Amino acid sequence: MGIEILSQHGRLMLCKGEAQDVVFAQDTWLNVEILPYTSISHAAELLKARARRWSHFSLNNHRRAELILDKVPRAKIKRYDFLEEIPKTPIGVFSLLSDAEIIISPETTCPLPFGEIHFNEDKVNPPSRAYLKLWELFTLYGYKPAPGMKTIDVGSCPGGWTWVLQTVGTNVVSVDKAPLAPKIAALPNIEFKQESAFGLRPQHVGKLDWFFSDIICYPDKLLELVNRWRESGLVDNFACTIKFQQPTDFETMFKFKAIPNSRVVHLSCNKHEVTWIHTKEPIK
Repeated sequence: MGIEILSQHGRLMLCKGEAQDVVFAQDTWLNVEILPYTSISHAAELLKARARRWSHFSLNNHRRAELILDKVPRAKIKRYDFLEEIPKTPIGVFSLLSDAEIIISPETTCPLPFGEIHFNEDKVNPPSRAYLKLWELFTLYGYKPAPGMKTIDVGSCPGGWTWVLQTVGTNVVSVDKAPLAPKIAALPNIEFKQESAFGLRPQHVGKLDWFFSDIICYPDKLLELVNRWRESGLVDNFACTIKFQQPTDFETMFKFKAIPNSRVVHLSCNKHEVTWIHTKEPIK
């Protein structure tokens, strides 16, 4: 189903109809209203009548918007610890279209301002910042393996995702032609296979609870790899980064999205890539 864009204001697109699952949308505003306002106090009253906490997406009139925010409960931007509980209270968001017109959404699809999560990062243990993708997937979206599960991380070097999977208590099969960082390889409950992820056969690994991949490859090659493991019947759940070149391979992305019990999201930590999740049970 296509989306009819009524107007665009920087990164903000005002669309017609019901909210849809738009992959690259960092956040979706719901029940949007465009209203006239006569003063800062009047704008604040409009907000307070519609939601408890507010954030502001800056288009213009930034100083005026800050003065409005001073008069309403503000949704604070904070840094979260890994797996810290995320607030469930809806956040309203607004933008000033002009000195006399405000666009208001009393609720969005994400409970954090602008759909973004900021972490208290671990600057000591992980060998790269790629680990933040799994931190976000596990903390904000809630897709994660339970302790004791068997997981595989393909294309794992230098070991950021393997490190996260080990820290949450899973037994990790880590696969790459290049070696893991020594401090990751020395951790318990990691079985490292120094070989190509594309040459490895599922039957040589056995039953898995989760398949993870942040491997650098074209989307169609990743789809071939994923389908091999899905067809084996040996994996229940998947979480993979789909990395794009130019132009973006929308065709393959939608093939991933069409797989039953799947979801494709653009994480705060994703750049020109998205994350595909596939679970054994239907995704809510």
